[in-house]
Amino acid sequence: MRAGFTLPQLGPAAGPEAVVTVAQRAEALGYVSLWVTERLLWPLAPQSPFPATPDGALPEVYRRALDPLETLTFVAAHTRRIALGTSVLNMPYYNPVVLARRLTTLDVLSGGRLRVGLGLGWSKDEYDATGASFTKGRGRRADEFLQVLTAIWTTDPVEFEGEFFHLPRSIIGIKPVQQPHPPIYLGQWIPAGLQRAAKYADGWHPIAGLPPMQEIPRMMGELKRLAQAAGRDPAAMAVILRAHITITPQPLGEGRGAFTGSLDEITRDVETVRAWGIDELAIDPTYSPDGQTADGFLRTMELMRPLV
Repeated sequence: MRAGFTLPQLGPAAGPEAVVTVAQRAEALGYVSLWVTERLLWPLAPQSPFPATPDGALPEVYRRALDPLETLTFVAAHTRRIALGTSVLNMPYYNPVVLARRLTTLDVLSGGRLRVGLGLGWSKDEYDATGASFTKGRGRRADEFLQVLTAIWTTDPVEFEGEFFHLPRSIIGIKPVQQPHPPIYLGQWIPAGLQRAAKYADGWHPIAGLPPMQEIPRMMGELKRLAQAAGRDPAAMAVILRAHITITPQPLGEGRGAFTGSLDEITRDVETVRAWGIDELAIDPTYSPDGQTADGFLRTMELMRPLV
């Protein structure tokens, strides 16, 4: 099982010096990937509860957020080997033709290190701010979005005519370094999302706890079954699990959240997901006390590296 690490892109630690320091240390330690997330707003009266907290409250770290793609482009210039991933970009906020150009540029400038994590988002406030529909046609639009990305990356001239997107027959001559295209991972866990990943993506990118941890092995099996039914190689479907890490001085015992607690307790979680066949664990301390400073990120990075 490989290990990736999240950059300090959200919250008080977010800034150029911290991003470069963490990125370069992760590369030196042998982490295989760096990840950024997407947060557009911290609404004062949110319409949608945050799905990962018991009361739905938004994390304070969302008050400060660097743009994910600009952050990765900056990091690409300060690293040489480590992969650069989005965890995740929300498709409803983007036009796929424009996003394809930005992603292609990042893959070219980084020498073929891009990984593309995509999702649908959950914040109605962000949907409203970007002019996206929160209720109508999200799934169909996502299907088309993925088809447009793939068409742009793999054909020239390219042409697409769909319900949501129209691309006239055109030359788009800059292609990604990675062929046939950078790997795509979907972060959805509902049945339609797994079906979409099996049909259009290269793998699945869930968050530990969303869905519930005990559901992940079953859903991994369902993903492979759906991929085979779609005529694709189920063994080629990668699973990259994002883990929100909180290391505590003392054990938390029964009822603790996944990847929270003492280092021994978190070690047991790591061994559990390794036994499930997870391909990569993307470690994210953003929501922990260590996630408030660059030094805290580095501490978590050093402690977790021997485990994965």
